Amino acid sequence: MPYSKNYDVLIIGSGGAGLSLALKLADQSTHVAVLSKFALTAGSTYYAQGGISAVFGADDSIESHIEDTLAAGAGLCDPEIVRLTVTHGKSSIDWLRQQGVIFTEEKTKSGEKKLHLSREGGHSHRRVVHAADATGKAVSLSLIERAQEHPNIELFEYHNVVELITAPDSDQTGKRILGAYVLDSKKQHVKTIAARAVVLATGGASKAYLYSTNPQSSTGDGIALAWRAGCRISNMEFMQFHPTCLYHPKAQSFLISEAVRGEGGKLILSDGSSFMQHFDPRGELAPRDIVARAIDHEIKKRGIDCVYLDISHKSEQFIREHFPTIYQQCLEFDIDITKQPIPVVPAAHYTCGGVLTDSYARTDITNLYAIGEVACTGLHGANRMASNSLLECLVFADRASEDILQKLPCISPIPEIPDWDESKVSDSDEEVVVSHNWDELRRFMWDYVGIVRTDKRLHRAMSRVELLKKEIAEYYSNFRVTSDLLELRNLVIVAELIIRCAQQRKESRGLHYTLDYPELDNSKPPQNTILTPEHLR
Repeated sequence: MPYSKNYDVLIIGSGGAGLSLALKLADQSTHVAVLSKFALTAGSTYYAQGGISAVFGADDSIESHIEDTLAAGAGLCDPEIVRLTVTHGKSSIDWLRQQGVIFTEEKTKSGEKKLHLSREGGHSHRRVVHAADATGKAVSLSLIERAQEHPNIELFEYHNVVELITAPDSDQTGKRILGAYVLDSKKQHVKTIAARAVVLATGGASKAYLYSTNPQSSTGDGIALAWRAGCRISNMEFMQFHPTCLYHPKAQSFLISEAVRGEGGKLILSDGSSFMQHFDPRGELAPRDIVARAIDHEIKKRGIDCVYLDISHKSEQFIREHFPTIYQQCLEFDIDITKQPIPVVPAAHYTCGGVLTDSYARTDITNLYAIGEVACTGLHGANRMASNSLLECLVFADRASEDILQKLPCISPIPEIPDWDESKVSDSDEEVVVSHNWDELRRFMWDYVGIVRTDKRLHRAMSRVELLKKEIAEYYSNFRVTSDLLELRNLVIVAELIIRCAQQRKESRGLHYTLDYPELDNSKPPQNTILTPEHLR
């Protein structure tokens, strides 16, 4: 049997980007497989709190949204991509409402209902559509329900991609995608899945760092898969650190939404004094990179463990209505946010770089696409503005569906693909190697490639990465693959890509801040950092 399964489209990832694309394709009678590395709700979309930016307010405009996005991106946004994305904001929200997503509304003076819009860092207007403080959960559950009911979609939980399968393209100058080797983690069996088009929707790589707001699944799998297959990777130095992650010994990766600051929350020290006014005139509403660096500066300067975010000056009713999830979660740790401030620290949050794509989500490999956080579209530039990420997922899912549907009838049949060969490997008797390497990687990335960098720190990090790569490669070649091993193998590649990009940027711009080059380099137009696999050079 040449392969286990054959589909029109294989989508790797079950978050907002992947499921949106699956539904758009399936509605046009396309046979789609969607892989989820863990449970369908394990990705970052499910945990997104803030919302989706879109122009709805009478005092707002498309031009203003574009202007804010370009300003946040620090000179590296693609203006055409920004305009494309922003102009599809309203239609994206309308599509989600058609899928059953219920967003928070408010009554006008005339008694009519309209969408409640919140404001977040970098935005000059209220334009964040949300479902209380659990927008991602509302989006995720609605899309999952629709996908589960759809006859043209097959959902596979606990399926982790080992490697993409490619072949020379028809003109022999490049590659085309054929499918993927996929580990069924429950049965511990590697399947061969063929598809005429493959889409990476695997999310970001924040788990390369010791502290992260993201779920355990954010290990940069799609970026590493694409790099090994031969795609260019761009702007990996721009890792966004969210300023406010709950600081508590028992709290893991719990984000305190940007919307708390948008609704008047103040960052303070333990004595109650504020400090953001010393770093930016916008105070708490400055872009995330500025706020994260300010908090990091105060923590290191004063030798303290955290700072505090205080929203307790608002009424209890307001807080419980607007932030029910945050209120309940903090209460579990004996923090009543209606009466006391929230201890917070910065944490790795979003990958602004990724697999280089065009305006239709196409990569360097024919019929391989990348959408969502795994992709570098040109929307975010050097710093993502709050709540533009879910919007990007929706817009580029739509763009990819348009291109895929047009191309599918013309794609030639998939040739025979050999099955995965594990005849020369055995079961590991040293699983501890994986956990130790994972821990070491995340610690030195946090220490050396974090919010503030130096050439010396980056050099140290690269030396450790090179050693780890050799250890992991040897381990991978001798033992049967497991999901943990696949994640570690991907994560060390992503760490190397982050470091290589950071070493190439000899300036401080957006999310990349280095003490050796603290200013912008204005001697030339801003340039993206693009890493090219050897065979494309």
